[in-house]
Amino acid sequence: MSLNVDLNVRPDYDKLISDIAEYVYSYKVESKLALETAKNCLIDTVGCGLLALQFPACTKMLGPVVEGTSVPFGVRVPGTNYKLDPIKGAFDIGCTIRWLDFNDTWLAAEWGHPSDNLGAILSVSDYVSQKRVEEGGEPLLVRDVLHCMIIAHEIQGILALKNSFNRVGLDHVVLVKVASTAIATKLLGGDLNQIKDAISHAWVDGQSLRTYRHAPNAGSRKSWAAGDATSRAVRLAMIVMQGEMGYPGVLSAPTWGFEDISFNKKQLTLHQKLDSYVMENVLFKISFPAEFHAQTAVEAAVKLHPEIIDRLEEIETVNITTHESAIRIISKVGDLNNPADRDHCLQYMVAIGLLKGDLVAEDYEDDVAADPRIDKLRSKMVISEDKRYSAEYHEADKRSIANKIQIHFTDGSATEAIEVEYPIGHKRRREEGIPVLEKKFRKNLELTYKKEKADDIFNICINQNELENMSVIDFQQMLSLS
Repeated sequence: MSLNVDLNVRPDYDKLISDIAEYVYSYKVESKLALETAKNCLIDTVGCGLLALQFPACTKMLGPVVEGTSVPFGVRVPGTNYKLDPIKGAFDIGCTIRWLDFNDTWLAAEWGHPSDNLGAILSVSDYVSQKRVEEGGEPLLVRDVLHCMIIAHEIQGILALKNSFNRVGLDHVVLVKVASTAIATKLLGGDLNQIKDAISHAWVDGQSLRTYRHAPNAGSRKSWAAGDATSRAVRLAMIVMQGEMGYPGVLSAPTWGFEDISFNKKQLTLHQKLDSYVMENVLFKISFPAEFHAQTAVEAAVKLHPEIIDRLEEIETVNITTHESAIRIISKVGDLNNPADRDHCLQYMVAIGLLKGDLVAEDYEDDVAADPRIDKLRSKMVISEDKRYSAEYHEADKRSIANKIQIHFTDGSATEAIEVEYPIGHKRRREEGIPVLEKKFRKNLELTYKKEKADDIFNICINQNELENMSVIDFQQMLSLS
């Protein structure tokens, strides 16, 4: 009798893991546009974290796991007086960054928020810098942080171009974990093989389900999922730096690999060479703390506000023309149970824009949601897809996020159809968008710091050269309340 046995020949590393590791280990940033965009991304991301500190649901997640714990080389969490171990530091920074759904976005076959990786980057950079100084060395500079951001953005974004994790029910934070693990290992001093080992562990992990982002289970876990991914990334990097082995065939192993188990037996691919494309083309959420597929819809709604606010009882239908991804991810009817449910509902966000002529983070809270006019408007909304919008959403030279709104009244009249194809945070609107982004950052600074300090931080942060040459230790201390 013959028996089926496993052929125990250890393979070389999966090519995708090797390609990512070699990029992380050897890539040198040369793009001026990428560095300038990374600076804007850094200040915007930090500002999003500061704004989140205004919300108790976020702040209750922060601080040491055991109250009163003290650690050497403690990581500072911007806007707080915490000094944490690098794993919890990554969680807290990542949690604040993502809480309000207001940081940058990347839209492709998989969507996500590449600046989520700053949780790991800033935490490990702070820890490593303090340790270096203690040992007589030099700290990392903010320039190093920007370089790491460009690399992490690229890994997450290029993996997202053609690999759709949401279609197999997995959350996009798997890509945060992979990118953050790779860059955290590099920051901790890992060599090429250690980076490969660490990346393999990120894929071996069980990955988060998307259920907390969708009806009927949408909830606040989506606001700390990225912090969870970055903290796990730092933990995996530190395990590997202690000598733990990796798993070369984690993606491709028959029966037991990620592709067979979790990706419907499809092969993961890197659609293009890793460079600085993602950072150069990343989307900023500048005007509204809203899931990105709705940004242009809210902008259109705000434009319609003056025309319809005195005619609410006359509205017959609100026609929203959008793209396939928006319909699949954020179009929902029925009761909305919490802020996390509301900020992922296209109809709710449009209703707020129509009623208020704006949309702010507080508009997702229960007191605002109790306004009966919101659900009345939602009940009159008709959602339809424009195939051109859906196609241009995926086109590399466009990557539009188009929405159009037209309101019809009971007397047969209608508003103009307001179409917005590119949000203000899009690369095509950079010249218009950056001054608004800086205004957003200043406003968030003034929520946390006294005006004089807020002005000092702002002036340093908008100066590319001064910021790049600042040590990470000084940067973190500048943002700390301790």
